Amino acid sequence: MLDFVAKLMGFRYLYYVGIIPDTPLLDQQSLLQESYDILVKEHQKLQFDYQYLQQQLSELKHLIFGSKSERYIPLENGQLDLFVAQSDVCSINNSESIEISYKREKQVQEKQQAVRQVLPSHLPRIEEIIEPDNILAGATKIGEEVTEILEYNPSTIFVRRIIRPKYILTEQENIVVAPLPSLPIPKGNAGAGLLAHIMVSKFVHHLPFYRQQQIFKSQDLAISRGTLCNWFNATTRLLEPLYDTLQKELLQSNYLQVDESPIGVQDTAKKGKLHMGYHWVHHAPIEGLVLFKYDPSRSRKVPEEILQDYNGTIQTDGYSGYINLTTKGSITLLACMAHARRYFEKALDNDASRASYVLEQIQRLYAMERKTRERESNFTLIKRYRELYAIPVLNRLEIWLKEQVLQVLPKSAIGKAIGYTLKLWDKLKRYTTNGCYMIDNNLVENTIRPLALGRKNYLFSGSHKAAQKGAILYSFFASCKINAIDPYIWLKDVLENIQEYKVNQLQELLPNNWRIS
Repeated sequence: MLDFVAKLMGFRYLYYVGIIPDTPLLDQQSLLQESYDILVKEHQKLQFDYQYLQQQLSELKHLIFGSKSERYIPLENGQLDLFVAQSDVCSINNSESIEISYKREKQVQEKQQAVRQVLPSHLPRIEEIIEPDNILAGATKIGEEVTEILEYNPSTIFVRRIIRPKYILTEQENIVVAPLPSLPIPKGNAGAGLLAHIMVSKFVHHLPFYRQQQIFKSQDLAISRGTLCNWFNATTRLLEPLYDTLQKELLQSNYLQVDESPIGVQDTAKKGKLHMGYHWVHHAPIEGLVLFKYDPSRSRKVPEEILQDYNGTIQTDGYSGYINLTTKGSITLLACMAHARRYFEKALDNDASRASYVLEQIQRLYAMERKTRERESNFTLIKRYRELYAIPVLNRLEIWLKEQVLQVLPKSAIGKAIGYTLKLWDKLKRYTTNGCYMIDNNLVENTIRPLALGRKNYLFSGSHKAAQKGAILYSFFASCKINAIDPYIWLKDVLENIQEYKVNQLQELLPNNWRIS
């Protein structure tokens, strides 16, 4: 552009000094019009670039300094008018300042005594009686002062010693001994309680094996990381049949929420670099089951393989890998309203008026969902409520979006938000067709949080096989959380009894069916 302007200015200079002959007026006008059009296009491009950089800077500042919450609080315009008239405001601003002094009696408020929280009644009590010194004979007890204090003993590590007496039957010349109880690791020296503690510590409380090794060392127990890894492999190997049962049970659900999350994996083929693999997470809200499935790829082939025989509805974000899946069954797609809302939340700095309007309408939709949950409505009532109140809001919003998409720049933040929403609109409003459907995909994203926290602690998986073994435990522990089950109690019980179960009875051990034995 600068080269063109330089050439144009040089041409005009040569013309005015008479070095080049005069040109017809029509040619001059066309040349000026051409230069003007180029300058306008260049100006528009610079404006677009400037707006894009402003948007990027705003998002970066929000990531560094802003709140992570996506809650939208609408601005209250004209709040000052509720108390002071506009004319009064102007007169106050223009009036001369005067000094006013007065005396006010200070109100002394009584200091409130802190109320101590009552300690839980289910905790065991260990009583300690302290008698007063130099008590005289014949003193009569008239009561007692009771003080309860929370205390803690570190976890106890002990050796379970199993003794099986041996008897000889003289007449039959036979030796009798009781059978050894079922052990999680045959010929191993780790009990179900210790294995459950190690697995829960890593995949629920996010303690890598290295840190657990240091904790055991502080308790005078030396366990190598190699031993911890071997116990991890043996535990997941024992749980594999139950994991297959979990997958079959989950895929029988008519409604699934699906998402994927990255995880770094050490790959021998990439020396010095981490391979970026993915955990594909499937959540059945009605059945209360979660399935983590690891795969090195994020291609469409992964959901096609997992959902090959699936019939039902899946709810996802806008990832194109779920569109037009080649499967044997019939799959209906739902989109996530929270992802659409996120785009408009990012567009507030770009176009506050348009973004605020959409966020307010989405807020109304979420208020309806919250009300149905508070009333504990069944699926039929939820569907009816959405038909009466949510669908009119969605219809008005659709008309508004189609009008506004023609008035905004496609590459601006608000343009991207409107374009993304209209592209998925049919899938976004489809949640109103069934009361069991959710408005968003947040429940499955909540199940991924332990994985995200774990990544910050152990950073990566040692291999692709280790990543899949981790997916087994993440699946069970997430299912335990949804069903309000203590993961340690569940895993300990399962490890003690799973070898006694027949294959066709394994579903009884799944968290949604499990009852402690």
